[in-house]
Amino acid sequence: MTDAALTFDDALAGHALRVGAVLDRLLAARPLPGEIARPGRLLSAMRHGVLNGGKRLRPFLVMEGAALFDADGAAAMRVAAALECVHCYSLVHDDLPAMDDDDLRRGQPTVHRAFDEATAILAGDSLLTLAFDVLADEETALPDGRRVALVRGLARAAGLGGMAGGQALDLQAEREKPDEAGIIRLQAMKTGALIRYACEAGAIVAGAPAADRERMAEFGSAIGLAFQLADDLLDVTADAEAMGKATGKDAGAGKGTLVSLHGVAWARKQLGGLVAQAHELLEPYGARAAMLKAAASFVADRRS
Repeated sequence: MTDAALTFDDALAGHALRVGAVLDRLLAARPLPGEIARPGRLLSAMRHGVLNGGKRLRPFLVMEGAALFDADGAAAMRVAAALECVHCYSLVHDDLPAMDDDDLRRGQPTVHRAFDEATAILAGDSLLTLAFDVLADEETALPDGRRVALVRGLARAAGLGGMAGGQALDLQAEREKPDEAGIIRLQAMKTGALIRYACEAGAIVAGAPAADRERMAEFGSAIGLAFQLADDLLDVTADAEAMGKATGKDAGAGKGTLVSLHGVAWARKQLGGLVAQAHELLEPYGARAAMLKAAASFVADRRS
């Protein structure tokens, strides 16, 4: 568990630095056993998409969730890095002209702008497959059953029934506006699935009982919904400089969001309710869950 004397901001920044160092090593030029070569331009594009800052919230949730159950920190860090590879792949592909068509990500040119579209597609593909390499590798020193559970969980969170499926629904929403239930389903898949996985993954690393795994997954679902709701609010209220990317794009594309359906005041009230729900789910863990509670509040209150 993170030192109680640390502030949340310090803990978030510390985890980001550590997972960044792991990602830097994973994206080194030297091929791994079984690889033939690592083409320089493709590797540079992958590094551009991953080593460009970011809060590393999902890795933070993995690490703090694992620490809650006294899990091995080194194994949890590798799981966190694998998840961040998947998250960054999704951003590289989401920024493509065929998807959200963004020129900026975290204040820097998106991968397809810094390189080209084909290289960006391959960089995303390579980051996705690298994630499963990391989880399956024996260097992620966990019992085989836990590694299998982590691989299966990430595949389902990232694929057809999770993030990728949610992205498909998001594209469909530009043509056919979903109702409120459809918006919630879309957001739970596109954004919430990886956050839910991040929160459950720490418990899997620790070999925690099924009841704790489910509780952590429910916590992840609550803050995943809060994250997307806060994102939709920022799309309406923040400026592009603060966000490091274009804003107002959902309205411009005619996408339905809960904010567009119910308004800013309603959305802020809902955020408060989701944070309260998340905090309540962590009550059985007492003070040990303080950083995870702070993460739930951070998700709702963030400004970028």
